[in-house]
Amino acid sequence: MGLEFEYIEGQSPLNEDEKEGLLIKTISTREELDEFEQANIQEAIEWSIKTKISREQLLSEDFILFIHKKMFDEVWEWAGTKRKTNKKIGVDKTQISIELQKLIDECNFWIDNKTFSPEEIAVRFSHRLVKIHLFPNGNGRHSRLVADLLISKVFNKPVFTWGHSDLSKNNSIRKEYLEAIHKADNDDYKPLMDFARK
Repeated sequence: MGLEFEYIEGQSPLNEDEKEGLLIKTISTREELDEFEQANIQEAIEWSIKTKISREQLLSEDFILFIHKKMFDEVWEWAGTKRKTNKKIGVDKTQISIELQKLIDECNFWIDNKTFSPEEIAVRFSHRLVKIHLFPNGNGRHSRLVADLLISKVFNKPVFTWGHSDLSKNNSIRKEYLEAIHKADNDDYKPLMDFARK
């Protein structure tokens, strides 16, 4: 196919097999890809707003994979499918389901025991999803939508603003977001929580 995309800091490059999964064969630039992906994501967001989703449903591997499928199924053949290769970020591909189940169990514990505030639970869950890195692409956008679903459907609070910006653009807001992610990597979640509500 010969698709050559430029990647900005924090994005996982796709391998040739993953690029072959592109459903819209006319796409040739990163800008076109972003446009089609964003339209698909918008449909998923609109679906999620009008759909009743329980905590039990949301905190399951099947539903977490389903959300990614809903976000990218018009663009990528592998939408909603766990990655089959290792990336420079994320757990080993053989550990994805194990780590995801561990995170789901921890999240249920946090909710039941009120370990953290609702905002911190949602932000921690989102951050850990990115660290597991379930998919070849779209992990950040997926984890933010899952956090929005957690805060709105489980805790009945407003969705996050995530800096009121398109975080796929290489700008100062994305830089701030990545800095907050790096701090969360060291268990300092305050900057990421502040950014989520910025």
